[in-house]
Amino acid sequence: MRDHFPVLSMLGMLLMMMAGAMAAPLAVSLHLGDRMADSYIAGMVLTAVAGGMLWLGLRRHGTEMQPRHGLLLVTLAWVVMPLFAAIPLLLAFHEMGRPLSFVHAYFETVSGLTTSGGTVISGLDSLPVSVNFWRTFLQWMGGMGLLVLAVAVLPLLGVGGSQLFKVEAAGPMKDNKLTPRMAQTAKGLWSVYAGMSLFCALGYWWAGMRPLDALMHMFTTVSLGGLSSYDTSLGHFKSLRVELVAVVFMLAASCNFALYFSALRRGSLAGFWRDPELRGTLLVMLGSGLFVSLLLWYKNIYPLAEALRYGMFNTISVASTTGYATADYLHWPVFAPVMLLLLSGVATSAGSTGGGIKMVRLLLLLKQAKRELQRLSHPRAIRPVTLGGKVVDNHVIFAVLAFIFMYGCTVLVLTMVLLLTDLDLVTAFSAVLASVNCMGPGLGEVGPHSNFAVLDDFQIAVCTLGMLLGRLEMLSFIALLMPGFWRK
Repeated sequence: MRDHFPVLSMLGMLLMMMAGAMAAPLAVSLHLGDRMADSYIAGMVLTAVAGGMLWLGLRRHGTEMQPRHGLLLVTLAWVVMPLFAAIPLLLAFHEMGRPLSFVHAYFETVSGLTTSGGTVISGLDSLPVSVNFWRTFLQWMGGMGLLVLAVAVLPLLGVGGSQLFKVEAAGPMKDNKLTPRMAQTAKGLWSVYAGMSLFCALGYWWAGMRPLDALMHMFTTVSLGGLSSYDTSLGHFKSLRVELVAVVFMLAASCNFALYFSALRRGSLAGFWRDPELRGTLLVMLGSGLFVSLLLWYKNIYPLAEALRYGMFNTISVASTTGYATADYLHWPVFAPVMLLLLSGVATSAGSTGGGIKMVRLLLLLKQAKRELQRLSHPRAIRPVTLGGKVVDNHVIFAVLAFIFMYGCTVLVLTMVLLLTDLDLVTAFSAVLASVNCMGPGLGEVGPHSNFAVLDDFQIAVCTLGMLLGRLEMLSFIALLMPGFWRK
């Protein structure tokens, strides 16, 4: 147990960061006078005390961590921090006379921090602004990753920062360094994230949103989270300009932030388009959006202009794992919503704020399949898998295959568990897939004009587990279940 004391000490520091983050909705509450301030103060105190006790009590054991310590800390952070983030929600809803169960509150905060965008709360329009602010702010914090932020701002992490960054980073090639020091890389990525956030907020303001609405929807656009302060999501605004701003920044946030960082360091966008993953992400999203739009027009669902508007926006929203909706796409031809849900698993890039298996893994799988087909006719030929002109090591290919296997097993097992509760197949499968892809709305009873409140507590708990597994990319979580992990 003593071997893991440094991990618990670091967890204490992260909890104190979470306590500090609660100052943001507290400031909004005090500014607007919505009488929710006590909920955030109580949450701050409880979280800070718990974090302080862990850090102060265990810091003498040191902070240097091994790779397996980083694995444990990342998992603990994503499981424990939503527990404390849920405290203000529980207290605020109790104050409003709308008690929220612990399962629902934990689901909501997990959905926020994992940028999933699923919700169990209705009547969003009538909620105190500070409550909606906290829900959306959680998504912004979780977008680039709380652990990456910790690496950037906590020098006490030392060499442990490298282990944290590797576990937290999405995608198969985790050893790629943008700078010699991981803390410098983390600061660079968060700087790009903050800059994009600023331009997105200004864009929404220009499009006609009120400042707080612009801020909250910026939080959930650049994080590809999709939570909104309105029950009808972005459809509430009925504004083409708002939708155009959302599309631009959803596409931007779906691409690898490391590309933006590298371009800024070079002072040039030269070679930007040569990245195969970026090309794949943009071509799949825009091409699929155009295809769905033409399908809606061909099926006489909308006139051509409206088909392009609704088809492009909702396709990009779902494919990017954002989950905004301006139309109930369950009423479209059945091919369209199923295609959108499947796209949410593959369209976003590694190093973006999106979920799913990531475009780079899909490209590597396709190239590996091509290599195996070529071996059938030329068994002695040596044909390495290349991506962007660089040879990909076989261990990366094997890691991708292992991830895809675990991804499929996770979706299958969780779906079967939900089917055991007598949930219909469409709702069960889409709820699990949307959770694991960190996308938000699914199909059936959890479609875009409904929410997860239609499920019972056990079903919601299963979806919560799906979101955590999706955010941790399965292997990191499952590694903790191996007996060898706990041996020194």
